[in-house]
Amino acid sequence: MQRRPLLIASAAGLALAATPTTWAAATVGQPAPGFTLTDTTGKPVRLADFKGRAVVLEWNNPGCPFARKHYQGNMQALQKEAAAQGVAWLAINSTETASGDYLSPAQLARWMQDKQAAPTATLMDEDGTAGRAYGARVTPHMYIVSAQGVLVYAGGIDSIPSVRVDDIPKATNFVRQALAEIKAGKPVSVTTSQAYGCSVKYKS
Repeated sequence: MQRRPLLIASAAGLALAATPTTWAAATVGQPAPGFTLTDTTGKPVRLADFKGRAVVLEWNNPGCPFARKHYQGNMQALQKEAAAQGVAWLAINSTETASGDYLSPAQLARWMQDKQAAPTATLMDEDGTAGRAYGARVTPHMYIVSAQGVLVYAGGIDSIPSVRVDDIPKATNFVRQALAEIKAGKPVSVTTSQAYGCSVKYKS
């Protein structure tokens, strides 16, 4: 299958993500790459800590207007729905320390608290190791790992790539749909979609 290049619309600050061939990104249907990151309190958190539970991975950057769009309530609602289903939710920030978007662990924790966010943990990935392992290109870039440790979804949070909050109810929310299918014991019907958002500010 031919891979499409990363498309960036600079006027809107929008990046539509496709994984470049130079990145060994995680593959849907294959075991999810393991990682150990520290949370905003400095505690190490491993993906393996959640063995036996489905896990949502959310690439996060509070400086991104697309992330802020979904943190008007949509992302928090999804996090709470996931928790009610016994699903772990890991918000991962891969912004390098030299970026103007970088927030220290304390600052990021405060932002999440102010937004009344409810992830299982908020993780720091300043060197980009986890982000690159998954091929995360934008914020928010979303992934779902099954209870068996297999990557079952990778892509956008929903089907409308915009910064307009009014578009949220009109869009198909791929994460909510996938979690509902997992809860019902069904296979995930949409396993990949076009991720959209701001480019992840990786360390070069």
